[in-house]
Amino acid sequence: MGNSALKAHLETAQKTGVFQLTGKGLTEFPEDLQKLASNLRTIDLSNNKIDLLPPLIGKFSFLKSLALNNNKLTALPEELCKLKKLETLHLNGNHLRQLPAAFGQLSALKTLSLSGNQLRTVPTQLSGLRHLDVVDLSKNQIQNVPDSVGELQAIELNLNQNQISQISVQISHCPRLKVLRLEENCLELSMLPQSILSDSQISLLAVEGNLFEIKKLRELEGYDKYMERFTATKKKFA
Repeated sequence: MGNSALKAHLETAQKTGVFQLTGKGLTEFPEDLQKLASNLRTIDLSNNKIDLLPPLIGKFSFLKSLALNNNKLTALPEELCKLKKLETLHLNGNHLRQLPAAFGQLSALKTLSLSGNQLRTVPTQLSGLRHLDVVDLSKNQIQNVPDSVGELQAIELNLNQNQISQISVQISHCPRLKVLRLEENCLELSMLPQSILSDSQISLLAVEGNLFEIKKLRELEGYDKYMERFTATKKKFA
């Protein structure tokens, strides 16, 4: 992509606060963007070949939305965690194995999409994010859900298409969790904490495609309580 085209995009971004350059085969984050560090609210560099997010990302202190779906990122810089206004972060389809240690400092974050990466567990850093609404960790390599999940503030947690065989009973304590997606994992029915049914806020539990028949779930103690929440929620949105 030529410099003149990039320049045109930069000029537009200066006026709109939005920089979008997708599917252009970019191999690196455009350094010229830092000239607009105080202007930009939205950056979308999805469907490129970017393998490194440079530390200068920390300068974009007014950024509300960052999308780098379908790139080649293997890690994220700690500087990303300085973005105190960031509400939406989309990093689907990369090669991420973990999140920066200070990720919990992204205090405004509401939506986090990390589908199709190489995470092996639910990152403990997520438990520090007080405004998190939706977390998508589908299509990773997660094998267990640790105790720290009990602190998670999210309303929806998507763990579809992982390799989960163990879930901490603490998941029942998530104060706002309404939707839990666990489709196509490696769960035996005995490994699904019954408190999810009998004693949680969860009103939509999706568990198709595991190592048990759905009708067996209906026989568990607490299923009636779950169905009460499920039906009440359905009525509310009908």
